[in-house]
Amino acid sequence: MSRIAATFAALKEARRTALIPYVCAGDPYADATVDIMLAMAEAGADVIELGIPFSDPMADGPVIQKASERALARGIGLPQVLEMVRGFRAKNLRTPIVLMGYANPVERYGSERFVADAQAAGVDGVLVVDYPPEECEAFAAQLARGGMDAIFLLAPTSTEARMKHVGRIATGYVYYVSLKGVTGAGHLDIGDVARMLPRIRRHVQVPVGVGFGIRDAATAKALAAVCDAVVIGSRLVQLLEAAPREQVAAAGRDFIAEIRIALDQTSGVKA
Repeated sequence: MSRIAATFAALKEARRTALIPYVCAGDPYADATVDIMLAMAEAGADVIELGIPFSDPMADGPVIQKASERALARGIGLPQVLEMVRGFRAKNLRTPIVLMGYANPVERYGSERFVADAQAAGVDGVLVVDYPPEECEAFAAQLARGGMDAIFLLAPTSTEARMKHVGRIATGYVYYVSLKGVTGAGHLDIGDVARMLPRIRRHVQVPVGVGFGIRDAATAKALAAVCDAVVIGSRLVQLLEAAPREQVAAAGRDFIAEIRIALDQTSGVKA
């Protein structure tokens, strides 16, 4: 059983919702990412999504786009991201790490080399935003051979055929993008999410996480009753950006602790 699968199994047994924060590697400070990740894990993050900086993050809104630009300006690329994973793993062997990014950096690095180096660093899953599931079964198989999960996105516009295909090859969890458009945009309609998740679960056997539009503890708590995981990115990135270097890890820890408390208030009442 993978580290991600084991984490979700334990959470299901406890009737708890997974908390999955996203941070962009190397932002807001190149030397702070490992400290931030460790602090979030300590505060109750169940899985951490670590963004690979890219110059054209088309699915991301302005907050994460700017974070990616800042990280790139500091010279952060895949080798540095993997070094951050190694730094985290030196102190935390429990919390799963999912690398989230785009195809271009992975393909420039070389997919076979990427899988081998990610496995060696301690990565647990990979989400390549612009890899359609219909076109990356070979990559998903590579990840599986390396003991890593292939994470895929679904959206309000996803067809039944897309859901079926994701259901066939996804492992770890599926990330449901709860709003049309880019990350950090719009208003989240909990009712829309609640109506969509049963459709997804008809085809997908792994846990379903919900992201995009989750900005505070109240929204996270409302979602926790209907989904398996809550993913928070843009709001966290904003809070980290505003913090001075000596306080940035604490800022991440405090925000995650607040969300964790809210999620745990739904423990025992999940369907």
